[in-house]
Amino acid sequence: MEKLRQTLRVRKERAILVGAIMPREEHIDDLAELTALAESAGAVVVDRFQQRIRSINPVTYIGKGKAFQLAERVSRHKADVVIFDKDLSPRQIKELERIIGIKVLDRSELILDIFATRAKTRQAILQVELAQLEYTYPRLTRMWTHLDSVAGAGGGTAAGVVGGIGTRGPGERQLEIDRRLVNKRITELKRELATIDRRKVREIDGRKGLFKICLVGYTNAGKSTLLNALTDAGVFVADRLFATLDTRTRKWSPGRGAEVLLSDTVGFVRSLPHQLVASFRATLEEVVNADLLVHVADVSSGDALWQIESVNQVLGEIGCGEKPILLVLNKVDAVKKMSDVETAQTVFPDAICISAKTGQGLELLSRVILSKYKGAEILIRVSSSQSDGKVQGFLRAHGTVTQERYDDGQVIIDAWLGRNQVAGLRRLRPDGIEIIES
Repeated sequence: MEKLRQTLRVRKERAILVGAIMPREEHIDDLAELTALAESAGAVVVDRFQQRIRSINPVTYIGKGKAFQLAERVSRHKADVVIFDKDLSPRQIKELERIIGIKVLDRSELILDIFATRAKTRQAILQVELAQLEYTYPRLTRMWTHLDSVAGAGGGTAAGVVGGIGTRGPGERQLEIDRRLVNKRITELKRELATIDRRKVREIDGRKGLFKICLVGYTNAGKSTLLNALTDAGVFVADRLFATLDTRTRKWSPGRGAEVLLSDTVGFVRSLPHQLVASFRATLEEVVNADLLVHVADVSSGDALWQIESVNQVLGEIGCGEKPILLVLNKVDAVKKMSDVETAQTVFPDAICISAKTGQGLELLSRVILSKYKGAEILIRVSSSQSDGKVQGFLRAHGTVTQERYDDGQVIIDAWLGRNQVAGLRRLRPDGIEIIES
């Protein structure tokens, strides 16, 4: 079966999708998400094989009998690849390939393949390669000898030690050599990504003092389209999964006196492979450090509520579950049944309906974000020198001045100001600020 694993790509191959439904699973779909993923990878879906199972079979996942039924379907449809909607163990993949006779991929391998085809920048390419190697390492069956030539005994480096003199001989198993080659490449990738990560962290640290907003959501929900609509960013947009892998950040003014940083990030799917989450740590740093998350959901999708739940689950996994989140129901222009919108608004009464494509609802979205940027308004009294134009300019730009009086070279200003803006005012005027009403 080794030759079946020479490539993980599924491009232009005839695929059979397999779903295994466990007891008490809350969400049972019709493999719609896996279908979209497979088609995004370039496969042609020729059949779907969905089975209820009481427990996971440690050898074939779905049981030996069902594996033989699957083999019959493979023969009937002349399939090239079988894709499972679950993650499989190396043993399960090996046994399934033995029974079925063609390549078997699991959910994580499929997503990794899509990411590999979407990566364009140096950082994204390195991140995807690292995730692929870390996922593939325990599944090695002489797949990776093309990565490098093997150093002689004692000829290793810190990145990939081959072994001390006399510890390895010509009789060494090929699999062990392959594993060392992968380990060497993983170390090199981590070293290069660490350099990029440090640069990214310095970049984010340099934005302190600016309000940071991050667009998150299910893949293909319209985050990049929204970023373009609000900032004229010119970010690549396509109606496909994972069109954007790299973070794009632009300055944006949601209203008078307000300037924020708006970032678009990689889209999420259910059960995003943890190798990708780890590899894309620097990319997801934008999410972790955001002051506000704008969760963009495709309300025209028949599975919008479940997609929202899936994104919230991923946010929790990366430590962002407690951050302020504004839910935005996008693509209202593409909704076929208004009852879908009404249902979503009933479940999420604070959500805002928009169409990033047509511009519908963007003015309301800007007002809501502006209010969150400012925070609850409080009435303050500021005393400063009449010559201190920066303080006076700040209050007029960010707040509403209600009273202004002069006394012995000092100006005393009463103004309504967003609570979140007080910190910026204190940087200009550390003292002389009194909160009158909150």
